[in-house]
Amino acid sequence: MPLSHPIFRQIARLATQQGVDAYVVGGYVRDHYLRRPSTDIDVVVVGSGVALAEALGRELHTKVSIFKTFGTAMLRTRDGIEVEFVGARRESYSSDSRKPQVEAGTLEDDQRRRDFTINALAWSLSEERFGELVDPFGGMEDMEDCLIRTPCDPDITFSDDPLRMMRGIRFAAQLGFMIEDETFEAICRNADRIRIVSCERIITELNKIVLSPVPSMGFELLERSGLLERIFPEMHALRGVERRGQHAHKDNFQHTLKVLDNVARRSDDLWLRWAAVLHDIGKPRTKGYDPKIGWTFHGHEVVGSKMVPQIFRQLKLPMNEHMKFVQKMVFLHLRPIILSEDLVTDSAVRRLLFEAGEDVERLMLLCEADITSGIDAKVKRYLKNFELVRHKMKDLEERDRIRNFQPPITGELIMQTYGIPPCRLIGDIKERIKNAILDGEIPNEYEAAYGLMEQLAAAEGLTKQG
Repeated sequence: MPLSHPIFRQIARLATQQGVDAYVVGGYVRDHYLRRPSTDIDVVVVGSGVALAEALGRELHTKVSIFKTFGTAMLRTRDGIEVEFVGARRESYSSDSRKPQVEAGTLEDDQRRRDFTINALAWSLSEERFGELVDPFGGMEDMEDCLIRTPCDPDITFSDDPLRMMRGIRFAAQLGFMIEDETFEAICRNADRIRIVSCERIITELNKIVLSPVPSMGFELLERSGLLERIFPEMHALRGVERRGQHAHKDNFQHTLKVLDNVARRSDDLWLRWAAVLHDIGKPRTKGYDPKIGWTFHGHEVVGSKMVPQIFRQLKLPMNEHMKFVQKMVFLHLRPIILSEDLVTDSAVRRLLFEAGEDVERLMLLCEADITSGIDAKVKRYLKNFELVRHKMKDLEERDRIRNFQPPITGELIMQTYGIPPCRLIGDIKERIKNAILDGEIPNEYEAAYGLMEQLAAAEGLTKQG
């Protein structure tokens, strides 16, 4: 029974007492039929939604938050269900804003103003018609056909509120639905309207696309519609193949989507998925051509890692440890691949462990996802070599404790021992001790490091104090 929770009968009784009709509308109804969990309930009242919310709040002895500007009210039940009440309304928009002019309306007016038919489904909460489905725009049929479609003219829908274009693509990616042809053509026609939407609202939808089961589906739609070029031009720039003679490079946009989907199959970590999105972002800026070997992208990992802060800033992604993690993944993403192609030396693996630190497992997952060759033998060879790298990392980590290690000799110790002020020589000694440990010349132990410090200091003419 879709309305089995006692709160629905409670709302129905209170609505009858107030002489108004109430309906559950939108995502909660949609998700019930899609068998997706949902704890957010939207109730539309043909009358005052605030008054009905206040009456329910008094019975539940819970706080009601009222938003007068929007004519809405919200409360949370003790078992964690969030219920939002709004009066049924019709909306109109000006051309330069997605904020509507609102006036009271009927239930059908309210359903018509919603973005897609699958979000315009409603259940009656009147005591006589309790649980009856109200579906004037064919939302159930669209759900059965796995189709995203607008309730009315899609050009009006998207011109009024251009964020709905992002939402339509996000729903398609999340649910695995197709966007109806006329609806998608309207997205293409109205793509430039996305300029009036704030970056904060756009990134909320973009993150949901990145977190969807097959995120490539969403990015393909963003690219085909013209939205990606407007909201994320650096990713759009990855698209295309250039040929000279017998030489052609792969389409880096399609490659990036394959890597992203590969990561998505193994991890729901948003920031590792963003690392997949950005791992080759530096390729357009580093593209070169050598007649002997073909197309090159030398140093794209370095250039790409330097682009990460700028991209995070313009997309309004957080400028914190998540950004630093993605930047590190982009910078290091070639390192395990290079190791797997060459003779795997202890020194190279120590340096990888040192630079990747606690993120080394996520780095390895990204690198394994980066193997997108259509040649099965090549993929198997790379993955087998990656296993050798993993075994070497495990052995060295157990023996040398390199991951996140700090060299045993500090600058303060060098200054105190030799009575010298801060200077470049201290950094040089620390760096040479660190490299000696990573190269396996000395063990990662205080006594060995102290002994090397004494040798290096003596060579520079330093003498101990006291």
